Amino acid sequence: MAYVPGVALLAALAVGCSAGSGGGASDADSKPGNPAVTTAPPGKYRTLPAPCRAVPDSTLKDLLPGIAQLSRQQQEKALRGAATITYDTDRKVGCSWKSTAPDSSRNLTIDFERVVSYDPAVSDEDRARALYVKKENAAELPGTGGGSPEKGKGATASAGGEEKEKEKETPKPGDDQGSADPSASSSASSSAASSPSASATASGDPGPSGSGDEDLRPRVLDGLGDAAFLDDLLTRAGSTAQHRTVSVVFRTSNVLVTVRYGEQPTLVTKVPDSKELQEKARSLARKLAEVISG
Repeated sequence: MAYVPGVALLAALAVGCSAGSGGGASDADSKPGNPAVTTAPPGKYRTLPAPCRAVPDSTLKDLLPGIAQLSRQQQEKALRGAATITYDTDRKVGCSWKSTAPDSSRNLTIDFERVVSYDPAVSDEDRARALYVKKENAAELPGTGGGSPEKGKGATASAGGEEKEKEKETPKPGDDQGSADPSASSSASSSAASSPSASATASGDPGPSGSGDEDLRPRVLDGLGDAAFLDDLLTRAGSTAQHRTVSVVFRTSNVLVTVRYGEQPTLVTKVPDSKELQEKARSLARKLAEVISG
């Protein structure tokens, strides 16, 4: 009888160990039907280029012709640019330059933004894609409907829809519309072509110089990063001078890049040339894409 308590204690311990070994939180997690928690992959890029050193001096002199007319010391200062004030150089950096020549003044700004998603279920690249689409929609590019996805698929669909609408509006032989006075239609077309609003951009500003060439209109761009668009805005600087700013925005993985290139002619009657500004802004954007990819 003296050994009974000891036997009872051993039995109780055996029962406890048996019960503990059969359950636990790990078993609940491993049950069928419980989805495993996954974390979205980090972005491809973890750092950003030094913005004020991202553009070669030869390129800056081409973009800002007034620099060539400065003294050597002044040229060095102008080429250094002015860094954008930022509180996290791992996330967002930028630089700007400007020059003044007898015929015009020009300015250039570049911005790099490395997007980081703080949602473990959303990757950095997906977050960057969403921010890029937001920027493109805000630009209100003609023909995109204000909601085009990346790569301009929305713009293509919109253009296709417009073609269908035109087909619907085109009178067929034998229709009552065919009996309308052709001179009235010709007059209306002539009036629309001569109207200033015919070449206006979506924002109501005058279209790019030479806007009869559709390639110069604000648009989605192909072959630049993962997605890109170009905007072209002509404004009044003061009461008379006209200032044109061409912006190229593109995304490569989780990095967003913005190039702004502007000109203001000295003569109030001169309109800055869209073709030149757009070509140079696009060329610089391609170089920056190479700088990022290393």
